[in-house]
Amino acid sequence: MNTMTFPNACQVMRWHFHPLGFEASMDAPRSMIARLFDRASGETVMAIAGIPCAAIMAPAEVERIIEAVEAEMDAFVPFCALRYAG
Repeated sequence: MNTMTFPNACQVMRWHFHPLGFEASMDAPRSMIARLFDRASGETVMAIAGIPCAAIMAPAEVERIIEAVEAEMDAFVPFCALRYAG
């Protein structure tokens, strides 16, 4: 079974979310904070805290994190869109 360290898993996620920027850090021994940002401006598009993870992960765990971030992106409605919705 192949496993990867947290930094290697973050690299896989950076490749996956490109052209958006992606960075993550562990905020506790078993969770992380992920941030997606616009590479040109550096502006944060979305930040998600409390994502379960580990220092060593199987590829399936990395895929689960990617799917969780994508689900948050799908559910995200920018404030400006809400302003014009009603």
